[in-house]
Amino acid sequence: MHELSLVADLFTIIEEQASRAGAKRVTKVVVSVGELSGVVPELFRSAFQSYKKGTIADKARLQLKMVKIKFKCRSCGHELTARNIMDESFSYVCPACGSKDMELIAGRDLYLEKLEIET
Repeated sequence: MHELSLVADLFTIIEEQASRAGAKRVTKVVVSVGELSGVVPELFRSAFQSYKKGTIADKARLQLKMVKIKFKCRSCGHELTARNIMDESFSYVCPACGSKDMELIAGRDLYLEKLEIET
């Protein structure tokens, strides 16, 4: 389960940022998770719950923000949010100009977005 190693890395960042801010406790952790990141939200939540015990974030709530898959046409700059790239009707062709030169700009993300702390 790679979610546990991701959560371990997350806690390294949480503890570092909390220390810099002079926090006594972390009350909320917000993480952005791209639909193509490979993270299983339920496993990530479970790993977070297990890992937080005895840390500065022992009582923290975890909020996961799911990031939709988004493409940008390199030809015309049009941005397209994919509802589901597994849908057979999805096309990698720009609906604005017809170009196939599309760049994935969102959806593989995984990052700490916000910490709420008590000082």
